Amino acid sequence: MRRFQQWALLAIMLALCTSALTAQQTYPYNGVYDQRSGHFAFTGATVHVGPDRMVDNATLIIRKGKVVEVTAAGSVPAGAVEVKMDGKHIYPSFVEAYGSYGMPEAKRGGGGWGDPPQTDSKTPGAFSWNQAMRSETEAAAMFKADAKAAKSLRDAGFGTVSTHHQDGISRGSAAVVSLADGKENDLILKRRSAHHLSFSKGSSRQNYPSSRMGTMALLRQAYHDAAWYKKQNGEETNLSIEAWNDLQALPQIFDASGNWQDNLRADMIGDEFGKQYILLGGGDEYQRLQALKESGATFILPLKFPKTYDVADPFAADLINLGQLRHWERAPANMAAVAKAGIPFVITTHGHKKMSDFTAALRKAIKSGADAKVAFAALTTGPAELLGIGDMVGTLEKGKLASFFVTDKDYFTDEATVYQHWVQGKPYVLNDLDVVSLADGYELMIDGKSFKGEVSGKTGSQKMKIIAAGDTTGVEATTSTANGLMTLRFKPEDADGFYRLVGAPTTEGGYAGTGQDPTGKTINWSAKATDGDDAPEKRDKQEKKEEDDKMEFVSRLTYPNIAYGADAGAMKVGKYLIRNATVWTNESEGILENTDVLIDNGKIAAVGKGLSAGGATVIDGEGMHVTAGIIDEHSHIALSSVNEGSQVSSAEVRMNDVIDATDENIYRQLAGGVTTSQLLHGSANPIGGQSALIKLRWGKTPEEMKFAGADGFIKFALGENVKQSNWGDLYRNRYPQTRMGVEQIFESYFSRAKEYGEAMKAGKLVRRDLDLEALLEILNEERFITCHSYQQGEINMLMKVADRHGFRVNTFTHILEGYKVADQMAEHGAAGSTFSDWWAYKYEVNEAIPYNGAIMHKQGVLTGFNSDDAEMARRLNQEAGKAVLFGGVSEEDALKFVTLNPAKMLHIDDRVGSIKAGKDADVVVWNNHPLSIYARAENTFVDGIEYFNRAKDAEMRKAVREERNALIQKSLDAKKGGAKTQRPSGKKRRTLHCNSLDHMQEKHAH
Repeated sequence: MRRFQQWALLAIMLALCTSALTAQQTYPYNGVYDQRSGHFAFTGATVHVGPDRMVDNATLIIRKGKVVEVTAAGSVPAGAVEVKMDGKHIYPSFVEAYGSYGMPEAKRGGGGWGDPPQTDSKTPGAFSWNQAMRSETEAAAMFKADAKAAKSLRDAGFGTVSTHHQDGISRGSAAVVSLADGKENDLILKRRSAHHLSFSKGSSRQNYPSSRMGTMALLRQAYHDAAWYKKQNGEETNLSIEAWNDLQALPQIFDASGNWQDNLRADMIGDEFGKQYILLGGGDEYQRLQALKESGATFILPLKFPKTYDVADPFAADLINLGQLRHWERAPANMAAVAKAGIPFVITTHGHKKMSDFTAALRKAIKSGADAKVAFAALTTGPAELLGIGDMVGTLEKGKLASFFVTDKDYFTDEATVYQHWVQGKPYVLNDLDVVSLADGYELMIDGKSFKGEVSGKTGSQKMKIIAAGDTTGVEATTSTANGLMTLRFKPEDADGFYRLVGAPTTEGGYAGTGQDPTGKTINWSAKATDGDDAPEKRDKQEKKEEDDKMEFVSRLTYPNIAYGADAGAMKVGKYLIRNATVWTNESEGILENTDVLIDNGKIAAVGKGLSAGGATVIDGEGMHVTAGIIDEHSHIALSSVNEGSQVSSAEVRMNDVIDATDENIYRQLAGGVTTSQLLHGSANPIGGQSALIKLRWGKTPEEMKFAGADGFIKFALGENVKQSNWGDLYRNRYPQTRMGVEQIFESYFSRAKEYGEAMKAGKLVRRDLDLEALLEILNEERFITCHSYQQGEINMLMKVADRHGFRVNTFTHILEGYKVADQMAEHGAAGSTFSDWWAYKYEVNEAIPYNGAIMHKQGVLTGFNSDDAEMARRLNQEAGKAVLFGGVSEEDALKFVTLNPAKMLHIDDRVGSIKAGKDADVVVWNNHPLSIYARAENTFVDGIEYFNRAKDAEMRKAVREERNALIQKSLDAKKGGAKTQRPSGKKRRTLHCNSLDHMQEKHAH
């Protein structure tokens, strides 16, 4: 009877609240108009009005889909339907700040892999030149209610979503919508809630941008174009730019593709244009909390955690690197770490296909240290305020939408059962209100006999095992809690029939009643809640659960958070005295025997004999050699992209944007004595991107690695790569396709850059063009060219172009036919940064010779050797030694090929490149002659910080093995405990070269 009453009440409630969502004033009404107001009073519940206010034994009044009031033990107003919620909890509906509910799927449009590159936008109309710039997109216009998706989100506690079409770099505006059923007109709560941006092109097949730095350059240009568009007088109509300008007053939400480095990149663009982005997190924020806090951004945190790795097969386990194992262990505690660091955040379901997985992840995050109250705010008031809808949702305060859900217990700390979810005053039933959650265990007294009851399962489907006194096995009982009563039926192993029992709740949380024993005799019985802790299996499980919840990590947190990462306290400037070493000064003093070098405050403080310094760490240099740190003039390590090869000129892109501070090659090259690297754009186009110059400060952020105060450089390229000789037949639509065309590109772009500069000087309204701006810097001697080159004819061609336009080519890199034109290079003033003895790896280098470096050097060309290879850079000292073998270059001059000479090429020889008092303490201690194949770097200093120490490296190798094994053992324990697992799938970094067209992590699955 009671169950009928509950469903009858729900039917009445549904009928009474029909008018709450049928308020479409402009729509005709078919039928007799329903004027009922949906007036309800929910009594007896604990109402969580918001994260900071809770009312026990409360009365919640709603009317016309909105909250009227919440009072303690309040009376039921006349005309309201009372809904008894004794013992229940009521929470305001959650708000999703980063959703795609009701949006069409973003499908990649047109073309296939067999088609040539798409150079132009395929979007018809007066829109952006780039198909990924979709600022005109309006989620409100695309929104279509989806009953199935709405139910899934409601079941997870959500009542409101800010939804947007997740397609493109500029994705247009989001709309705030309700998860109630009804017409879209009533469900859209706010037409424009945010402007969404990302680093992903989405469905666009247009080839530009093809890299992360290209995407960043496109965004920069968009801001400049928007500023120009406001001032221009009818020169162009561009609806995308107009929409972009209209969206700037909204919250700017940026999906940086999910890691801390990309989030810092996005924030860098925001800072440049006075925008504070709201950033979609990647779940790895714990790895760089301080840098992310300094961004000032609010984060939208996903709760998507890696499954446990199945490492039962020891050989398959080798596929997984230490960084992956560390992240598996620490990811659930990310939210707690972000909160502790004082970084503002809200929570999103983004990344979860099943909302039940989100709920489990939320509770796991709380068990891993996150504060439940903070999580509550991050799902309600936080996103509501972020989106400017705090006057509508987020709490159950007067006047806000009547969107809330009902549970049996504290939602955030227990595995609560959700009974109902009301959205805009309309009820949705998840579970019968009569369903009762049983205790973990009971002490039963049945007709004077003692039994124990062990409960398992979730509310609504719980089971009980009945164990007689003195027994250990027990039997399963059929259990029901319908209509507020508990019924039990079980058959003991030594009985001929069943016990059949019915009981009502007691004030102590148990049950008592009557029933019949197997003979049909009427008996009394009672059940006292015990939480089931006396059961050995239950107790062991609980103890293990409590132990797991402590989240005591076996992994270390290093910077970066991979093997051989640096501890936070290790990256400090020290005071060092290297005694009695052979010092290669690269200065007029030459090579000094039995000499001391004092490093203090990041600088070389003194060079001489018998030096002393109190408090200095002394390094015994007897038998050792000390040199300046090696400088690699041509490198592609520590980058997340290398080529923006989709256009003939990509001068607007910046390698500084894509420095990857997590590249283990930084540490490996420190082990080879490298301290400074120029990170160059690739050679996919004649005019490449702007270079980055870094010091190998292992453990620092990308920004902290940059060589402060250095001149700007840019990569140019000649030869086969830029005319797309080996790209295949599809790549025949980009000019130029010949070496002659390459020259015309240079002539055209420098002429345009000159005109651009003249117009700027004249004060004309000029659209700022980042591509031409970089070329103008070359003409103004504010930026300098490093040119990828091989054949003598092209080398001469570029020097003549430079002469005609009044600038100098700073450096020819590779320059394998430099020996043919060394005299002309010297006359022009160009340096040559070459390989020691590479040849014949492609047709245009067939005439390379190992004497190239020596010949250029003897002709007066500033000469150096570079690596262009992550592995070779570890042995550039040996490459320098080849100049002695091939061409008889002196040992001192040969060492300068990889130290002082590249410093001069890069205009930083006043800071680095030699051992001289006052210069940066970029110093290497070698165990042998530095040009010897037996030489090893024992200590490598950058700015007076010891970033590599060979003895400590040996200790780290042991520590890495031990930590890895501890994490594998923890993974095995987790699997044994029932954790979901994934197959081992390792990530191996792809090393980049001049012709690499993209950067990805290669996956190796077992």
